[in-house]
Amino acid sequence: MNVLKWIFNFYLNSSVHVAFAALALAWVTLIELNLKFDKELLYFVFFATITGYNFVKFFGVAKFHHRSLAGWLKSIQVFSLFAFFAMSYYLFQLKLNTLICITVLGIITFFYAIPIMIPKHYLFDDHKNLRQIGGLKVYLIALIWTVTAVVLPVVNQDYEINTDVLIIGLQRLCYVLVLMLPFEIRDLNYDSLKLATIPQKIGVKKTKVIGVSLLAIFFMLDFFKDELVADTVLSTLLITSVTLLFLLFSNKNQSKYYSAFCVESLPIVWLLILLLFA
Repeated sequence: MNVLKWIFNFYLNSSVHVAFAALALAWVTLIELNLKFDKELLYFVFFATITGYNFVKFFGVAKFHHRSLAGWLKSIQVFSLFAFFAMSYYLFQLKLNTLICITVLGIITFFYAIPIMIPKHYLFDDHKNLRQIGGLKVYLIALIWTVTAVVLPVVNQDYEINTDVLIIGLQRLCYVLVLMLPFEIRDLNYDSLKLATIPQKIGVKKTKVIGVSLLAIFFMLDFFKDELVADTVLSTLLITSVTLLFLLFSNKNQSKYYSAFCVESLPIVWLLILLLFA
């Protein structure tokens, strides 16, 4: 039993689960736009998510405690190295315009984790990374996920950036913002006030109101697309309903797996719903 628990925790802590979620959102885009299955891009998204997330999560820990790293962290570092090599392999299978977009995402991810020089009036301290700038974290993550899940699949297949692509991008931005809210609520007991997260600024109840509003926008945007497909609308309605429940039931004292596993599973559930209808 302890072995299974260790494997499950490693699955979560090593960012494999969140990588499946990112892959799922990119796959959803391919299905919604009726694009061909892009194995190389999806594999890249998967391994790049593992590499990027583990870099952001564990950079500070490894930097200051590299001589006394716990066994689990060493395992994640080795695993992340293999993920980096796999990411690099699939990176060179992609088109030039896609590589340009990925370079921009890579720079943002780097400075999200690494302290940089920023004018002091934007910060509480002299040297901070992008994630520590008050109020920026959740929007930056949502933007990165949107570009990864919508822009990369479209650009890699030379698909026209039309109205439907822009609407899907806006939908994805709204949806990822909603997925972030249970995490923000969970971390109220731990986050520094300097982060100025949404629940810190307006409280849990108003945060959920914003989440409900974003989900309503997310669903209604389907009806502004040039090509309205019944299966897509139904899948959007279903995932909106399920996500709404997880948002409403989120609280500061939620289970350790509520957000880290259940909420992050929602993009995978969305993909499965679409594949079921396909």
